[in-house]
Amino acid sequence: EVQLVESGGGLVEPGGSLRLSCAASGFIFSWFAMTWVRQAPGEGPEWVSTISMDGGTSYADSVKGRFTISRDNAKNTLYLQMNSLKPEDTAVYYCAKWSRVGAYGDYDAGLSDHRGQGTQVTVSS
Repeated sequence: EVQLVESGGGLVEPGGSLRLSCAASGFIFSWFAMTWVRQAPGEGPEWVSTISMDGGTSYADSVKGRFTISRDNAKNTLYLQMNSLKPEDTAVYYCAKWSRVGAYGDYDAGLSDHRGQGTQVTVSS
C-alpha cells in the first residue's frame, strides 16, 4: 500500500523558514518523480515544485528562489525547504507521487496517483 506522510508544517513569521518532509512507503521511491502541491483556504490546488527521479527540479514562479525541493532516495523521503516565507504561502502542503515510472514534465493532477494527507503551513506575525 502506497503511503505518503507529510510533516514539518507549523506557524512561522514572515521571512522565516520551514522544512517539510514527505515519508514515502509502499513503492520504489527512486523510480518516480514527486511533486509538492499546496492549497490555500477557499482556493484550488496550486502546483509548487517537482523533482524527477534523477534530481531534475522545477518550480512555480511564486516560489522560485525561495523554495528548494530535494529527495533522499536512501531514506525514501521528499523535502521542501522553504525560506523567506510570505503570508501568501499559507496553505496546506501535500506531496504527490507521479503514476508513471520515470515520467517528468509539466505537472497536472492527472499525472499523480497518490497524495498525502497534508501539513499546514501558516505564515503570520
